[in-house]
Amino acid sequence: MYPATLPHAQTLLVGIPSFIRYIFPSMTRAAVAILQENGRVLVCQRKKNSRYELKWEFPGGKIESGESLLDCVKRELREELSIDVETIGVMTSQVNRYDDGGEFEVTYCFVQRFTGRPVNNAFEEIRWVTPTELLSMDILEGNRSFVSKLDESMFL
Repeated sequence: MYPATLPHAQTLLVGIPSFIRYIFPSMTRAAVAILQENGRVLVCQRKKNSRYELKWEFPGGKIESGESLLDCVKRELREELSIDVETIGVMTSQVNRYDDGGEFEVTYCFVQRFTGRPVNNAFEEIRWVTPTELLSMDILEGNRSFVSKLDESMFL
């Protein structure tokens, strides 16, 4: 991938002109990290009794007001895993809608370099898995289409 200098995040609705955005509730913007090591990717299991409990997801979280994607990924991974992100590349963004009304615009960021060893500070469990193993896990619904596009060769 490539090092990225990312623009500041903004609240937006995909496909809706900004002048009528006030009519609609804004969707939540999130940035998640794709961490890879030795052909495996790090996934995290949401805590029991949380929203979407025990589903597997990528580390990351909501972009705060005025925060860039890069700043969000750095903050979230420091909080959740005690690692420091050095460089990332933006892979793709997609809108995820859930039956309970949750609506998220998620940007998946490939982390090229980080320092430290991931420590579980926020999840039921964290696990390094191959992209093939990931396909058989109980993945958060919104991440399934992204996961289905992952290829083992991306992590060699």
